[in-house]
Amino acid sequence: MPEEPIHQPHDKLFKASFGDPVTAAAFLRRELPPDVAEAIDWENLRLEPGSFVDSHFRHSESDLLFSAPMGERKCLVFLLFEHLSSRDPWLGLRLLRYMVRIWEEFLRNHPECDKLPVIIPVVIAQNAEVWQISRDFAELFEVADAARSAVGEFIPDFAFRLVQLAELPFDAIRGTPAGIMTLRVMKAERAAELLSEAVWDEAMLVRLPREIFELLVLYILRGEIDSEAFERKIRSIQNPQIRSTTMSLAEQLLQKGMQKGMEKGLQKGLKEDRGEGVVLGQQKAVLNALALRFGRIPAAVRNSIESVTDDSRLVKLHASAIQAESLDEFRRGL
Repeated sequence: MPEEPIHQPHDKLFKASFGDPVTAAAFLRRELPPDVAEAIDWENLRLEPGSFVDSHFRHSESDLLFSAPMGERKCLVFLLFEHLSSRDPWLGLRLLRYMVRIWEEFLRNHPECDKLPVIIPVVIAQNAEVWQISRDFAELFEVADAARSAVGEFIPDFAFRLVQLAELPFDAIRGTPAGIMTLRVMKAERAAELLSEAVWDEAMLVRLPREIFELLVLYILRGEIDSEAFERKIRSIQNPQIRSTTMSLAEQLLQKGMQKGMEKGLQKGLKEDRGEGVVLGQQKAVLNALALRFGRIPAAVRNSIESVTDDSRLVKLHASAIQAESLDEFRRGL
């Protein structure tokens, strides 16, 4: 069986949400042609193990394979999440390669079978602009029109469903809360709208499983967002549980960032026989934590923090920045 993919942020979020058969079914039954959707027994959709994408695409692709009864037989539904921002005209060829791997894996597990299961490929593209791309594999072949009917029986063909987030409005995304919010966030990242109302839809966020909510917030925090705008967004959240969890996750990332900054600064300091990198990293971590929790930092407080060069003192200040009930309480400990 092919190796499991490296867990990129989009991979982890996509699989946590759509790896749930209920979420996958709610999405797929709306995106497939009606006659196909009606033929599949969605109540018995099951996630199959394994990943089938090429190793060099694992930073930009995530895949899930499902099986479900279809009449008296079983069909397979292959769901591919495409993180690439640019159009790939050979997407159909890659899909064929993945489908062959799935069939080969099927035959290894079911050597008694004399027929292959149908595979229904569905691609979700996280694109910023709509792609003009063929969904029929046979159209990839260069054949003269006069000869196409003569050689048609020798040309392999299949179709795939392509869902492009670039052409799907936020309010047109349907499914379970987890599926809806995952695709909204994926779409928003490409459109530079991670702080939009569609993403911070509190009525939807409160319905998410905690694991999915945390992954969504972490995904947003790793995106390109303005720190001051993010602080304002947090303060505007009405639901106390959403606000508290978001702040906690942001502070955890700040702590990790401080540790990485200290490690990087320490390496630089050792190399150059000085420790300015460590101090700057610690000072920045304290300032970021204060800004996240209390907004604008008075110049006097900023200057006081930037005057501290003792690393143990800065570590204590960072803990205080996270735990203090108010900016005044933090200031009293300076």
